Amino acid sequence: MMSYWQLLQLILPVFALIAIGVVVRRVHWIEGEAETSLLRLVVNVCFPCLIFESVTGNAALQAANNVVLPPLMGFVATAGGILLARVVGRWAGLTAGTGLRTFALTAGIANYGYLPLPIMAGIWGPESRGVLLVHNVGVEAALWTVGVLVLSGLSLREGWRKLVNPIVITLVVALILNLAGAAPYLPKILIDLVHSLAVCAIPLGVLMTGVSLANYLGDVRALVQPKIALWACGVRLVLLPLLILAAAKWLPLSVELKRVLLVQAAMPAAVVPIIVARHYGGQPLTAVQIVLGTTGLGLLTIPLWLRLGLAWVGV
Repeated sequence: MMSYWQLLQLILPVFALIAIGVVVRRVHWIEGEAETSLLRLVVNVCFPCLIFESVTGNAALQAANNVVLPPLMGFVATAGGILLARVVGRWAGLTAGTGLRTFALTAGIANYGYLPLPIMAGIWGPESRGVLLVHNVGVEAALWTVGVLVLSGLSLREGWRKLVNPIVITLVVALILNLAGAAPYLPKILIDLVHSLAVCAIPLGVLMTGVSLANYLGDVRALVQPKIALWACGVRLVLLPLLILAAAKWLPLSVELKRVLLVQAAMPAAVVPIIVARHYGGQPLTAVQIVLGTTGLGLLTIPLWLRLGLAWVGV
């Protein structure tokens, strides 16, 4: 089993890259239209290529239980996390209009992309990322339906429209090719091109996470809200990890999916609710406070939960 120090060394480069993103934004090397363009490049080009490369030819994803159950578990865990966080937010004294809805959305969604991807690859190898990416379809569905509905009261139809995007389309195509056994017949020039773009997805995506966070670091005092940070850490880094690890331990799931849940249990809050809150009338500053609080403490708790999960779940 990996030691705490080995697990910490695994995540430190990710946090270092986030810090570099903050620096390059603060010194104005990436800003304005450049920031928007790079985010679009990551989301619409690099990340779909990473998905295509991770899914096509992945033997683990040729088993039906690794195609159906991961998105189902991703949806249930995320939707349940949002609803549970809303209950906890009420206990903390938050109300609609003072951050309750944003608290529920942000504390309820674990970081499901740029942070767990390198961790999965570092512990179990690059092929383990395929099931995580399929699991993330369910997370996206919960985010753009339950999450958006909780935050803004939009209709279910408007939430589901957000699922028609390059990431989900690529995932569907890659799953079909993989299940059909077509991966060995794809042109080498296509495989090489996809690989060249895929290797950029994680480092550039993590860097842009830091760039996005830097936009809210102008007033450090505004970022410190002890009540919100403590309650969010209680939900995201204590309560939800226990529930998710219990599911990974006792539910009849594949080993690959148990590994995904184990890593998801250890994750801090995702960054995407900051953007969602900005677009749907939430409280972006509340989202930033939660992301920074859970991510900062997560530097210590992620290796602890990973070590505990590896021993308890046995994967």
